[in-house]
Amino acid sequence: MTAEKPELVTTVSILTRRLREGKTYDDFRKAWFHTTGFGVEGKDVEGSSNRMYSLINIFDPREVIVLGFATTTLGQLEDALDIDVKVRGANPLDDVIEPEIGRKFCALIAEDDFSAVGEIPYKPAGIGGKETDMAEFGKNLQAIAGLYAAAARKRDAVNEARKKK
Repeated sequence: MTAEKPELVTTVSILTRRLREGKTYDDFRKAWFHTTGFGVEGKDVEGSSNRMYSLINIFDPREVIVLGFATTTLGQLEDALDIDVKVRGANPLDDVIEPEIGRKFCALIAEDDFSAVGEIPYKPAGIGGKETDMAEFGKNLQAIAGLYAAAARKRDAVNEARKKK
């Protein structure tokens, strides 16, 4: 009997921040950099990962955009969010960025390669060559929303406690 492979979900975090006047991306990076990993790679499930891409807005070089791609089980996602709350609580960015932060958290529903020349036939949503099960996606979306909401409450509590010190 073979054990069923746990289902992986891919979430995407889109965070936009604006550097304070006189601060540089290097200042931001030194304050933002995660010296503690999210602990998903090789942890129980093959294929888990957490990658982040930092971008600078070409029309507003003070705007830093971080795209985070996490491919995890729901349990690994919860653990990673707890790590993020702890890391960010211990390493606030207040001195480097302005208070407003744009936050969007998404779940990957489809990946498409449009690099071919000529016509491309329509295909249903899918990831890695496997068609997306829309009912399962809906259940996962609700679970993911709950995990991110819980992490936001924890993050807000950590930030409020830090400000009271």
